This record gives sequence, C-alpha cells and structure tokens, in this order.
Amino acid sequence: MLKLFSGSANRKLSQEVSKLLKISISDAEVTRFGNSEVKVTIREKVKNQTCVVIQPTSNPTDSNVVELLFFCDALRRQEAKKVIGYIPWFGYAKQDIQHRPGECVSVNVIIRMLESIGFFKIYTVDLHDEATGGVFSIPFKNLSALPLLAKHIAEYFTSKKIDLKKVALVSPDQGAVEKVRNFGETFYGTSNFSEAVIEKKRNLNIAHKAKPLDLYGDVRDKICLIVDDMVVSGSTILPAVDLCLERGAKKVYVAAVHHDFTKDAPKLLQKSKLERFFTTNSIHLNNDQKFPKLEEISIASIIADELKNYV
Repeated sequence: MLKLFSGSANRKLSQEVSKLLKISISDAEVTRFGNSEVKVTIREKVKNQTCVVIQPTSNPTDSNVVELLFFCDALRRQEAKKVIGYIPWFGYAKQDIQHRPGECVSVNVIIRMLESIGFFKIYTVDLHDEATGGVFSIPFKNLSALPLLAKHIAEYFTSKKIDLKKVALVSPDQGAVEKVRNFGETFYGTSNFSEAVIEKKRNLNIAHKAKPLDLYGDVRDKICLIVDDMVVSGSTILPAVDLCLERGAKKVYVAAVHHDFTKDAPKLLQKSKLERFFTTNSIHLNNDQKFPKLEEISIASIIADELKNYV
C-alpha cells in the first residue's frame, strides 16, 4: 500500500493529488525552530511500506531541499520499504554546468545528496535539461506538463475565437526549441508546424540578465505564444515579448511550466505588454505573487496518474 506524505513547500498540490488517488496524506510533523533549523517527524507506521514524498524544492530552496532529505531519513529510520521523492520543481536544475572557471555544479551536488540519503526513485516535472537525468544512478523519471498546458491553452484560444493557424509558437532561446516542439504537437494536433526562435545572449556576470539578439521566423500579424519551462525574473521572457511585437505580432502570450518568481517578477509581468501568462502549480503561489494576467493550471492529475502504479 502507498503512503503519501507532503512536505511544507506545496501542501495544496499534495492535497489535490491525495483527492485524485483517494488516499489520505499520511501524518508527519515539520518543525521549524527560531534558529532556522528544521525537524521532520513521521507520526504513523510505515514499516515495509512504499512511501512517496511530494516536495518541490522552490524558494526558499535550501530549506526545502533539507526538509526533503530529512523526510527520507525519517522514513528510512522507520523501516519504510521504499522512499520515492516527487519533486515537481527541481531547485538548482539550471546550475548544471560550469559557466565560468571556479564555479560549482550545484545540481550534481543535490543529486548525490538525494542518492546518498536513501531515495529509491526520483520524479521531476519538466527538468530544465533532460540530460541532467543521466547524472542519477538511482531510478529517475522526468514527466512533462507541456501537453497539459498545450491542451488548456488551445481550448482557451478556441473559446476566444482565435484560429490556431494564426498562432505562432516562439522559443525564447535556442535551448527551448525541443520543448516548444513537444508543446506544439499537442497544441496543433500535428508535428507539421513552424516555430520562431529568439537568439539570446546571457550576461554571465549578472544574475537574471539576458538580451535577445534576433528573431528567426515569421510572426507578423500573428498571435505569438512563447513557450518555456520556467520564468524566474522575467529577464528572458519580457524582452522576447517586446521583440515579437516589434516584428509585427498582434498579441503575445506566454506559457511556462514553472513560476519560480523573484520578488519583482509578478509586478513586471503584469505591467508588460504580454496578454496572459499561463503556468502550473508546480510551485506554491503566494498571494503577493498573484496578478490578473496569470492563469494557473494544476498538474495534480499528472502526478496522480503516475502514482497509481504504486497504489
């Protein structure tokens, strides 16, 4: 029998998964002390059980990573048969190579920690670079919410009387091309479609700073839909929105799986010229991060469908 546990990073998502699976969230206590330390206590029997912990390692990243590790340790000490980590947003995923001499490769460190603490398997949703999955030496699976987003947005455009043939999918940089192709196959219902690509140059000396250099593809008189795996500060997406409009696009929408927002990102996105920002609930959205242009789609069904194999 599956035991479902929820970390504190996105309990609302865990509750949605629990409802779909028709199993309750197992009892655990997360204690946070005044000196910022955290303690996890498992409050029910898990001996010889398969246990799943849902915990995105989003902001505050370090704290949520440590909490996830402590969940695994606590479950293993109670003789759980297997501990599976479901990490909808995998923190440090962008730090997967050395951009400059002397830098750490942070995501490799996180993976080694997950392995050494005793996780049996790790699930993620739209990992920044799928190649990172090859670093794992334990079972690993990366699921995608892009088809879910594509279906929802296609239905939204249809309800607004927008012809999908007049929608141009745009990759905000060269690295997102394959993600946009995967998105487009569900969005259009075919693999035969064109895609515009923005060439981007990132300033490695300044965090969250990128500059679009050019746009390849025809967006004139079209509705643009920029597709990416994440938006953090908006430094990639917002210049891309402006560039599409400069090249003759009528309107610009954005679809991003993860919203790991910096403090000013929601305000900047709302004030920008984009029409609507579609995203998922892989990360808990605080009240001060919500804005009128944002529309959030739940990924609970994706998680639940996968976990049905263990119920």
